[in-house]
Order: sequence, then structure tokens, then C-alpha cells
Amino acid sequence: MTTTLDTAAPVRPAVRPTRASLPTLVGLEVRKTLTTRSGRMLALAGVLAGPVGMGLLEASDDAFPSVAGPFAVVGIMTGLLLLAMGVLSTAGEWTHRTAQTTYLLAPQRGRVLAAKAVATALLGAALTALSMGASWLILAVLADPSVSWDGAAQAALTAVGAGAAFALIGVGVGAATANTPAALTGLYLTVLGLVQIIRAWDTRVADAVDPQQAVLRFARGDAEVASLLTLGGWVVASLLAGWVLSRRRPVQ
Repeated sequence: MTTTLDTAAPVRPAVRPTRASLPTLVGLEVRKTLTTRSGRMLALAGVLAGPVGMGLLEASDDAFPSVAGPFAVVGIMTGLLLLAMGVLSTAGEWTHRTAQTTYLLAPQRGRVLAAKAVATALLGAALTALSMGASWLILAVLADPSVSWDGAAQAALTAVGAGAAFALIGVGVGAATANTPAALTGLYLTVLGLVQIIRAWDTRVADAVDPQQAVLRFARGDAEVASLLTLGGWVVASLLAGWVLSRRRPVQ
């Protein structure tokens, strides 16, 4: 008598995708930034820049009619520090020769740049929001009762948006140059030096290219569309340059 055995077909085990998802990469980039000494110091400086500046403003005898201007300055001060954070997130990979490890985890360079951009923008917005909140409290307690709070919400939101925008500019320029000292030097010389030289020559041209002035104008409700175009132009141009140039760069 023969017995027939039914043999079940072997079941192929499910294979989990090895490609890290974008949220995972964003989380890794956030942790990577905040676990380095330079990243932590920049984050701390970004949070403290606003309240320290507002405290010094109140300690001086300089009068200001509205809080919109000081709130915009908080966004600019924090944003200038976040430029460096953005640069370090991208150019730092090449300067410290860790780009190869990063691209082994995620070979698609566009996804890596996107993750860095999202992570740095989120950090920039969060740090600026903390700085803005502390600055708001200081002015609420110490500011003269005659100071107007009209437009305070718009100015505060503008500051938070400026923090994210400046961080993205740093990401793009860092990716484009792949050199931390060159990116930082070029950015600060352009924003703090070259644009001001242009302003002495032609105010209208300077207003069209100055990201700091764009933040001030938008916070005050002046030339909002032009201000958005100026700041958005900086963000798009820097990220596009970073994406194009980083794709062509050999990993060493």
C-alpha cells in the first residue's frame, strides 16, 4: 500500500525593504545634528539669541513703537545662526568624510538632501519658535505699556518661518560647496557684507536680494509678496544648486 504525502509548497519569507523611509532619514538627520557638539551649541545659541537680544534692547534707552520690528530681529538673529546649522548638516558630511557612510545607508542622493532639508527646516522652525516664545515673554513683562502689539502674531510667525528658511539656505549652499569653511565664509560675506554694499549703491536692488530686509518687511506687513519672492528665491536657488552639484560629485 502506498501513502501519498501532500507536500506544501515552500513559503517564501517576506522580505522587508532595505531602503530607509524618508521619515526615518529625517529622524536620523535630526539626531545627527543634535548629538554633535557644534549642533548642540548652535541650537542653544539659536534659542538664547532672541531673549538675550530683547533683554539688551529693554536695558537700553532705545524706544520702539511696535513689537513687530523686534520680533523680526529675533527671526533674523536666530536665522543667521541657523545658516551655520544648515551648512554643517550637508557640507560637514564632506568636510569630515562621512558622506560615504551616509550614502551607503541611502544611496539616492536626492532623498538624502530632501531628508536633510526637512530635518533642518523642522529644527530651524522649532528653535526659532522657542526663541520667539521667550522673547515674547520678556517684552510682555518689560516693554513700555505704550508699545503697540498690533501685528505681533504675524511678526512672530514670520520669525519662525525665517528660521526655517535660513536653515534651508544653509543646507543648499553647504551641499553645493561641500566645504564648510567656504560655505560659511561665502554666506556671511554675501548676506552681511555684499548685500549692504549693494544697498549703499542702490536701495531698490538691495531690497530685492536682501533676505534680512525681506524678513523685516514681511513682519511689518510691507511688500509681502516681494518679500516672499526674495526669501523664497534664496531657498529655491540654494537647494537647486545643492541638488545639482551634489549629484555630480564623486563620493570619497
